[in-house]
Amino acid sequence: MPDIRLESLRHVYSRGTPFEKTALDNVNLDIPSGQYVALLGHTGSGKSTLIQHLNGLLTPTSGRVLFDGEDIHRSKEALRDIRFRIGLVFQYPEYQLFEETVYRDIAFGPKNMGLSEAEIDDHVRRGARFAGVDESLFDASPLELSGGQKRRIAIAGVMAMKPDVLVLDEPIAGLDPAGCRSILKNIAEYHRSTGSTVVLVTHDMDVAASQAERLVVMKGGAVALTGTPEEVFARPEELRSMGLDIPEAAALAQALRARGVVLPYAIYTPGYLAKKLLSMRGGAPC
Repeated sequence: MPDIRLESLRHVYSRGTPFEKTALDNVNLDIPSGQYVALLGHTGSGKSTLIQHLNGLLTPTSGRVLFDGEDIHRSKEALRDIRFRIGLVFQYPEYQLFEETVYRDIAFGPKNMGLSEAEIDDHVRRGARFAGVDESLFDASPLELSGGQKRRIAIAGVMAMKPDVLVLDEPIAGLDPAGCRSILKNIAEYHRSTGSTVVLVTHDMDVAASQAERLVVMKGGAVALTGTPEEVFARPEELRSMGLDIPEAAALAQALRARGVVLPYAIYTPGYLAKKLLSMRGGAPC
């Protein structure tokens, strides 16, 4: 699986007009192949602009996006290939469903890849399985299904292209807790089973803490922090200064430390916090 590298990436909207705005400013970032990355940041920090550069939907004002060491904008043919290899799921992707049946909607991407009918069918069934779309829905109109089902269908359509990199912009926004857990489980299974790189944009720190192996925190169009969850969540004051929360377990650990309980700063999940507290009382609960 190829790596992604952003080199001095800058993007300016409406350049040369009174509405000029710098959305990305000298971003340098490496995303190794197979890594599960959570992209965090306050509204307006540059997250959505950054991910649209990953598969060439936006062209840099300056700087480069490299995939497998090569500039994705080197030719029209290269850019077309990148859009199949780096799959992007927009926020509220269900609003982009337009085919008459679920099957045809999931098959849209694979068809545009120029695959045979048998290959398309294999890709569709694989994408549906990973996204949790039951094949009994294949002949149904996607417009008649629930919001959660529509979300799964849209994600399945990207997974069906078997991308090397799966990029998801707030994939659980607006879903109920059960729907959130289910879709996150599907994404994690896709990552484990395929070895693909996953870039997850989320505002939910607990989701980032439980899902990703690396966090990238954006502020003002630049990378402010990056590292493992342990490294990033050990800096709660910096995160709060950027208008971000910390995971509930980290907040509870911080409150306990304020009361004199000696706990490490790298606590960020309920399981880790429980383990530390149990070790302090000398064993497991009765």
